[in-house]
Amino acid sequence: MLYTKLAKPYFFRMDAEKAHHMVIDGLHTASKVPGIPALMRAMYGIEEARELAVDLFGLHFAHPIGLAAGLDKNAKAVDMFANIGFGFAEVGTVTPKGQAGNDLPRLFRLPSDEALINRMGFNNDGADAMAERLAKDTNRRIPIAANIGKNKTTPNELAHEDYRICLQKLYTYGDFFVVNISSPNTPDLRALQHGDELRLLLQTVMDEMNVQAKQAGEARKPVLVKIAPDMTNEQLAYTVDTIVASGVNGIIATNTTISREGLQHPNAKETGGLSGKPVKERSTEVIREVYRQTGGKLPIIGSGGIFTAADAYDKIRAGASLVEIYTALIYKGPELLRELAGGLKEALRRDGFKSITEAIGADHRS
Repeated sequence: MLYTKLAKPYFFRMDAEKAHHMVIDGLHTASKVPGIPALMRAMYGIEEARELAVDLFGLHFAHPIGLAAGLDKNAKAVDMFANIGFGFAEVGTVTPKGQAGNDLPRLFRLPSDEALINRMGFNNDGADAMAERLAKDTNRRIPIAANIGKNKTTPNELAHEDYRICLQKLYTYGDFFVVNISSPNTPDLRALQHGDELRLLLQTVMDEMNVQAKQAGEARKPVLVKIAPDMTNEQLAYTVDTIVASGVNGIIATNTTISREGLQHPNAKETGGLSGKPVKERSTEVIREVYRQTGGKLPIIGSGGIFTAADAYDKIRAGASLVEIYTALIYKGPELLRELAGGLKEALRRDGFKSITEAIGADHRS
């Protein structure tokens, strides 16, 4: 209630991007104030429950609800995401060199649709700056994924080298990695989802992951690919086949959409990627299709339009092992995390499952 009654009205009177930066900078500062992290855990933290725990990619997730990429582009607030209840967090998208991103304004709220439109354009401080911040995160409470992309000025035929550079700089500091080829806000990026360009990109990524693992003297860290919701079923099938053949560890489904179907708010006219409730059904469809195509053998992180425990549970039953939120956090605040965790427990009990892992892909077995 604290967020919805006090903080949200204040933030929603501000420009959306200014509010965004204020929140991240505020969390960053609060993490350094004695007593505040413990207070946040008391207010918002989620007690570990055996039925919600997921062991995946060689990592332990106390519960399946994570933060999607885009909120903390520069890994400024990773400490606080654990304190307010997240089970894991994605930081980025980060590029080899820092870049300003697209022109302002570039972030828009659509309250009547419970959605956001962004055309940020991978604005970030660069991989070196992220590595420096993550290196200081020595008391990590949750797994952190580094979401990597290419610089705007890098042509697609050289894009694979940008992803390689990001891995070279960040491999030591991420617990797992996400290859972002599906943002609609970097010119031609989505072309990397198909054909020879995707094969070359993923081969380069996997080769570099193996090099880094060998140098570290450890098993290779997990890497996932984030895909768009706007592919045809034929394109999706081909893309998933290529991803499976590459040997990566999983898929994140999905990124934002360029669709504007059913929107009511005037900001629907803005270009960029749409997130929030309008993406919910399509992202769940993509999860279901990826799970079906891979026989449930390639783990999926479900992202897109999760506002309630039922939304999260639908994605899990469709085939997601973990789920992510972003837009709902803006509209409902950190109180949402306890609501989701509690609702998932109730759904498991209702359906006779002893754990989240038993519910993954349940729709395909019924």
